[in-house]
Amino acid sequence: MGQRIIGLTGGIATGKSTVADYLQTTHQLPVLDADIYARQAVSPGSSVLEAIQARYGVAMVTPDGHLNRSRLGDLVFNDPTEKTWLEQQIHPLVRQSFTIAMAALAAEPVVVQVIPLLFEAELTDQVTEIWVVTCPPEQQQQRLMARNHLTPAQATARIQSQMPLDQKAARADVVLDNATDLASLFRQVDQALQRRP
Repeated sequence: MGQRIIGLTGGIATGKSTVADYLQTTHQLPVLDADIYARQAVSPGSSVLEAIQARYGVAMVTPDGHLNRSRLGDLVFNDPTEKTWLEQQIHPLVRQSFTIAMAALAAEPVVVQVIPLLFEAELTDQVTEIWVVTCPPEQQQQRLMARNHLTPAQATARIQSQMPLDQKAARADVVLDNATDLASLFRQVDQALQRRP
């Protein structure tokens, strides 16, 4: 059997981080996170951050040199053209980071890659199976508003900027339903780990 590479995805605020933490702490699996690589791509002094500032102005950078995430989010989540431009800057660097990290994990039988935009960024080729975490749309919006302190309109814009959850679920090998409690979610994770694709 070859290496098992789980591509963990879902919608924003559906529970991907909860599943990833459980896989890492309870099952001791190595977890690679696309969001961490994306943050590294826009770190102070990076070429991507400089490109963002050149395109949108100095207001996109905080006084201490970091990306103003909320301001950029309000812009790109309401403008598909700008969202595409930003992703074209970041996605190649994220893919490169995964490649480097995976080389160091070649001996691991199972690796988890947490990739929120697995389908949108066309990164499905780098995993051997796809797990999608879902929950009802109303629950997703409430969780996102509570977590990120967003207005309903801001939360809706972020959710609608992603591929619809039902489309992701239709392309998944495993669908994890996070509509109820953690015990139920973790039982589904345990069962999914025991299966072979």
